[in-house]
Amino acid sequence: MNESPVEENAAGQPASSVGPTRASHRRRDRHDATPVAGHARVVDRSNPAIPHEIIDTETFERDHTPLGELQRPVSPWRRLLAAGVVVSALLVGYYAVSLFQVYSAGRSDDARPVDAIVVMGAAQYDGRPSPQLRARLDHVVELWPQGLAPLVVVTGGKQPADRFTEAEASANYLIERGVPDAAILREDEGSTSYQSLVRVAALLDAQSAGDHSVLIVTDPYHTLRSILIAREAGLTAHGSPTSTSVVTGSRSLERHVVEAGGVAVGRITGFDWLSDATD
Repeated sequence: MNESPVEENAAGQPASSVGPTRASHRRRDRHDATPVAGHARVVDRSNPAIPHEIIDTETFERDHTPLGELQRPVSPWRRLLAAGVVVSALLVGYYAVSLFQVYSAGRSDDARPVDAIVVMGAAQYDGRPSPQLRARLDHVVELWPQGLAPLVVVTGGKQPADRFTEAEASANYLIERGVPDAAILREDEGSTSYQSLVRVAALLDAQSAGDHSVLIVTDPYHTLRSILIAREAGLTAHGSPTSTSVVTGSRSLERHVVEAGGVAVGRITGFDWLSDATD
């Protein structure tokens, strides 16, 4: 009987005794890399027995679900909430800046040569200035000898049952303390800061044509708004708040808070319609 020759390897041993050939390794690696249904194909790229052609051309199963379907849509309410938070933060910041400016203006004396010193009115009792108005007038008495202005304008009308206007009570007080009557202009119709300062601008225009500068005397908390209203009325305004205001402590804090709101809103809308709410 003829026997088929048995191939021997280089060591003289039968090839079958050496183990699987490279071809059988390749078939096994291909089989091992075959994906199981429902799972991604995994190939060990570090295995030297897997040819690079297989690694480079091997295709892998991927999740083809669109990315948009994986992301949860943002609720409209969340968008509104986020927008509300941003707007609120901006408003709070704007109000905080206004509050600081109200405080700062009330503690800055910008006394300088001007066309007229303007005293903002306050309550009077049958011709006698209230303590708040008196503190403002006393500051004018201190300023007058410095020769900063040739005129003093006193402001303020009266309540329905009053016999005297605020302007009249103020003028009498200043005359008694050395300010000449001829140097005093009376704005005696205004019932708000806005009305009074608009009328002050008209009185000064009647005195002479052109731009007019004024030095406003009032309480510290009221200084910035008065300056801004005067500028809105066409005047070049500066402030010189009284240092002896009777509005102190918690009352002063309350007035600063209210004034900051008035300044913040008035800068956007104008001060005319706001006058009744802040005076």
